[in-house]
Amino acid sequence: MIKVSETAKTRIINLMKDDGFDAAQDYVRVGVKSGGCSGLSYELTFDKNIQENDKVFKDNDIQIAVEKKSFLYLAGTILEFSGGLNGKGFVFNNPNANRTCGCGESFSL
Repeated sequence: MIKVSETAKTRIINLMKDDGFDAAQDYVRVGVKSGGCSGLSYELTFDKNIQENDKVFKDNDIQIAVEKKSFLYLAGTILEFSGGLNGKGFVFNNPNANRTCGCGESFSL
């Protein structure tokens, strides 16, 4: 399962609304792809549909879709949002990552 912090929830709802999505019925798609300075990088998009190979979760009123292959890398992750002057934006606190890069956008196992 992937958890969504309260600050991430607020930011997701606002971004979804700005992009024409509805947090009550649409999905935040979280994924992993090859790339980044540590080998794997996170993907975060909005989607109106789920796919056959998706795992679907709901946490803190946010619906999350994750392709099964990506879920192996993301199980137990907490999605947070860091704002402010030195904020990074969305932050993935992934217990499966052995190493992360300085920007926090990529990781390795």
